[in-house]
Amino acid sequence: MIQPDKLDKLIIASRDSQLALWQSRYVKELLEQTHPGLICEIITMKTQGDKILDRPLNQIGGKALFMKELEVAMTKGRADIAVHSLKDVPYELPEGFALGAFCQRENPQDAFVSNAFASIDDLPRGAIVGTSSLRRKAQLLAYRSDLNVRDLRGNVQTRLKKLDDGLYDAIILAAAGLIRLELTARIKSLIDVNISLPAVGQGIVVVEYLAQNPQIKALLNAIDNEDARVCALAERSFNEALQGGCHVPIAAFCEKDANSLQLTAMVASSDGKQLMREVLIGSNAIDLGKALAQKMIEKGAKAILQQ
Repeated sequence: MIQPDKLDKLIIASRDSQLALWQSRYVKELLEQTHPGLICEIITMKTQGDKILDRPLNQIGGKALFMKELEVAMTKGRADIAVHSLKDVPYELPEGFALGAFCQRENPQDAFVSNAFASIDDLPRGAIVGTSSLRRKAQLLAYRSDLNVRDLRGNVQTRLKKLDDGLYDAIILAAAGLIRLELTARIKSLIDVNISLPAVGQGIVVVEYLAQNPQIKALLNAIDNEDARVCALAERSFNEALQGGCHVPIAAFCEKDANSLQLTAMVASSDGKQLMREVLIGSNAIDLGKALAQKMIEKGAKAILQQ
């Protein structure tokens, strides 16, 4: 049983999409299994990022729009924690909030989804490809400049329906989301990280909480995955040093072995005509991220992003 001085109930704030609910239920199960006697309840809400679907995220305020309503619920005492896809969490959190648990990473790759073609290489010239990500768009165009890459917003099911309705020849989604929703059959192929480097934090579910609450921090510490946390810190440190976000094509992916961390990063112009990719190995996650960012800045990364 949990200790008497610890909380015996947590309210989890979640977006109301199927994927967000899967993630929140996953965290609920982890917490209840790790802390016998703890009861977790999920409340759902629709964020501004879910409501505004006719414009790209970089035009309406960025990925923080997926978090604001959940953070308000915590501030007003309606929820204790919020669950997010880490790739949707900006490197700078609002004052008073913190990330308390990084859950084990699912496959971080991008997935190629199509009803007619097996891979990016099989697409004909001028094929229409849908993605909501400037990062994906830039890397796709760098690899296949002949493609017609168009914006695609909405939850996983909405995007798949638009593909099925014939609006796109293919769409690119995070493999992790499709795997978690048991839609692996929709994946025609996984895109090699050498073609499309994953987003910062892609595949990691993270839990946000009010930083001044030590009881909640203690509960979350018990479900934290060390490998996921370390890799996330390296990727987010790089992103912060470059001041990246959904407004610029930027990617970072960290791999951990017993002795070291390998961080691979990419910055590009939105049309993919300029693309810089670098790799660095180190042992301290935050220092590694900063060092790789500085290395790329010295080689002209800022000039590419400013375009």
